[in-house]
Amino acid sequence: MSETYQPSPELTALDRLTGTWTVSGGAEGTVRYEWMPGGFFLLQHVELTQFGQAVTGMEVIGNLRPFGEPAGTDVVSRFYDSTGNTLDYVYELTGDKLVIWGGAKGSPAYYEGTFSADGATVTGAWVYPGGGGYESTMTRRA
Repeated sequence: MSETYQPSPELTALDRLTGTWTVSGGAEGTVRYEWMPGGFFLLQHVELTQFGQAVTGMEVIGNLRPFGEPAGTDVVSRFYDSTGNTLDYVYELTGDKLVIWGGAKGSPAYYEGTFSADGATVTGAWVYPGGGGYESTMTRRA
């Protein structure tokens, strides 16, 4: 008998990100989020300039479910960029607060942002160990 799986509520909450956003602040450019058919993975397409460097890439966001195992509880991702980097993240959305942990949950590198009441902007900042980081705003394109 085959099991029927459904995307987790923690993942489907990220539906608020779907669409195309203009990014400003410490990184400038465009990001676009869309669901992969089936709704188990949210894809992010990135075209930014950050610290004077072009950053082009794709991120796959979802719950891990290895062969024969139940789905993990964390919403995790892997980002692939045009220079060969692969970066892992954990996403958490509670109410209007979005946290993206760089690496594992609880990492000293993270993004924390807040959705506006109308969902048209997300304003926050990336925090890096040692005091680095930058402010960032995403504005939904009409």
